[in-house]
Amino acid sequence: MKKIKYYYNTHTLRYEKLETPLRVRLLRIFGFLAAALVTAAIISFIAFQFIGSPKERILQRQNKQLKDNYYDLRDELESLDKQMKELEKRDNDVYRAIFEANPIPDSARARELANQLEIATVQKIKDNQLASSILNTLNNLKSRVTAQQKSYEEVAQLVKDKEKLLAHTPAIQPLSNKDLNRIASGYGHRIDPVYKTVKFHAGLDFSAPQGTPIYATADGNIITAGSTGNGYGNHVIINHGYGYETLYGHMVRVKARNGQAVKRGEVIGWVGSTGKSTGPHCHYEVHKNGQKIDPIYFFYNDLTPEQFDLILKKAAASNQSFD
Repeated sequence: MKKIKYYYNTHTLRYEKLETPLRVRLLRIFGFLAAALVTAAIISFIAFQFIGSPKERILQRQNKQLKDNYYDLRDELESLDKQMKELEKRDNDVYRAIFEANPIPDSARARELANQLEIATVQKIKDNQLASSILNTLNNLKSRVTAQQKSYEEVAQLVKDKEKLLAHTPAIQPLSNKDLNRIASGYGHRIDPVYKTVKFHAGLDFSAPQGTPIYATADGNIITAGSTGNGYGNHVIINHGYGYETLYGHMVRVKARNGQAVKRGEVIGWVGSTGKSTGPHCHYEVHKNGQKIDPIYFFYNDLTPEQFDLILKKAAASNQSFD
């Protein structure tokens, strides 16, 4: 029930009913609304200054989450960078050192591929410090990974080349000599068995019964098989590549044929005494770039250090050669 108000009229000396004009009522309502709006605006301003709007709070949360993600990503990138440096160090100091290959300079590893174009695109974004920082790091890592991948491909090729070189380098004795007693004459000046004068002996003489198998000491291709009238009788010459050739002389019979590819340990003939020879033996020579060198240093697949020391002493004895 609406409460009715009265006032005392001094002119009429009577209590009369209080009635508010419509204009006054409208002004009061307008004033109340205006005050409410101003108060709300002031409160909102103060709240937005110190508390923030719901949208701002959402953006702040998103920004904090992005920063947290950035820091996590940065830590991950730092870890990857450390691993990359370790790989690069091992590549230069270990893998390439083994094969005597030149190390890759850091400038080549860290070269940024198409970096300027990507950074220019990112810099169009407002407040892009975090994004461009990550992009720079990723570009750097990408370039280094690419360089490292190429380096490992080169190292893999070096491994293959080294394996091929080792397979084509003389590394065993030309016939079975487990007891190390078959070296009859070594490399150097020896007494010629025919002329009885001191002459240079360009190989090793392995004495053995006629028919003893003779083996190729490394992979290669036969370039001579048979007798050519040079004093070696029936002999074989193998071109191993990389500047190496080996000669096996005085065979009773040759098994290999000209142009044939042979593997280390493959039988190429049998011991005999053909040509300028005074008894069954295998005359063995090693040539490097056309120069005849001492074969004694090419038995590393066959001998232990102690056995090599013993065979070195036997080969150094001054005696008469077999050819």
